[in-house]
Amino acid sequence: MAGDLSRWMGAVSDVDHLHKSSKSPSMLKKMFAAQSVEQEAIEAFAAKKKLQQQRDDLKTYIMFTQGTKAWDELLQTEADIRKQRKKMVYEAQQRREKILNIVFVCLALAALTVLASGLLYVIVLNI
Repeated sequence: MAGDLSRWMGAVSDVDHLHKSSKSPSMLKKMFAAQSVEQEAIEAFAAKKKLQQQRDDLKTYIMFTQGTKAWDELLQTEADIRKQRKKMVYEAQQRREKILNIVFVCLALAALTVLASGLLYVIVLNI
């Protein structure tokens, strides 16, 4: 049961992160996947509601079988797992998104520079 509970807590953490990231999508997602941004937000909302129901069921079960102290210990364990996941997984995802944004901006600037140079070249040739 401990392994199942640990995986469930990891899933809860993933859904929370998905819900937060769907509220502020990256520039690339807004431009190229506008439809999926709304879909992702709806899916995150539905998953969050389902997990709230599961959490309530789990709380009821643990408090009746183990007591209030066990529920408090579980909440502390969940907080520790969430902090650890945030540090390891989510920060790596954020770094990747920042790198992709920087690459996209650099490519856009390079394309604009080439376009401006070509336009200037055509103008100079016509003089």
